[in-house]
Amino acid sequence: MLELCNITKVFNPGTVTETTVFSDFSLSVQKGEFVSVVGSNGSGKTTLLNILCGSVAPTSGEVHIGGKVVNRQKDYERYRTIGRVYQDPALGTCPSLTVFENLSLADNKGKRFGLSAGVNKKRQPFYREQLASLGLGLEDKMHVRMGALSGGQRQAVALLMATLTPLDVLILDEHTAALDPRTAETIMELTNRIVREKELTALMVTHNLRYAAEYGTRLLMLDKGQIVLDVSGEEKKTTTTESILQIFNRISIECGN
Repeated sequence: MLELCNITKVFNPGTVTETTVFSDFSLSVQKGEFVSVVGSNGSGKTTLLNILCGSVAPTSGEVHIGGKVVNRQKDYERYRTIGRVYQDPALGTCPSLTVFENLSLADNKGKRFGLSAGVNKKRQPFYREQLASLGLGLEDKMHVRMGALSGGQRQAVALLMATLTPLDVLILDEHTAALDPRTAETIMELTNRIVREKELTALMVTHNLRYAAEYGTRLLMLDKGQIVLDVSGEEKKTTTTESILQIFNRISIECGN
């Protein structure tokens, strides 16, 4: 369903700051998998997501989604079937527009632009129903500016916006890192429910090892651009925070840290 084929990524080639993040890296993700990705700083997690989403081009190799090569597509073409939720709740939404207007923008993703109105009032009952399903009372804030919401409320709306239209892949870029612990738990539970109910294929980069162990159907650990841990199925179900931490510590010792 999702494949990275022989990806090499070199930043600043031919300079004193030349850095190779990936070298002939390959990864295959099956339809419906919810993959948690962990790793230390510099392991390649963010670069992996950026290559998938097109904000960083691979030096060589191809990205396939649904059997199509997408790394040569324009951004608007690729994002028709990719949703992304960022670490910063301020990203992915427009603070000066209302919740209703933001949802209308998300609802129009992939559609042709014309001279018709950007919002459709007939869709308000649907948006209200979707907001109510989050259980945060946001259905009563449809006409509140997005910038007036709390970080957690805004992230919940961003998650809903990212999954409002049919998707091939949902990218979760440390989307709970900027939230307080209680709100982060709420957002993770919402994420898990939405991914399961909509049967999405999802990749979640996180520094929270407990979330990586408890959520998702597959767990990857990256180190220096290589996969050093890949568990799924029953093995994933028995993976604990402590076992992941042990691997982290072993890698750290091997690196002299």
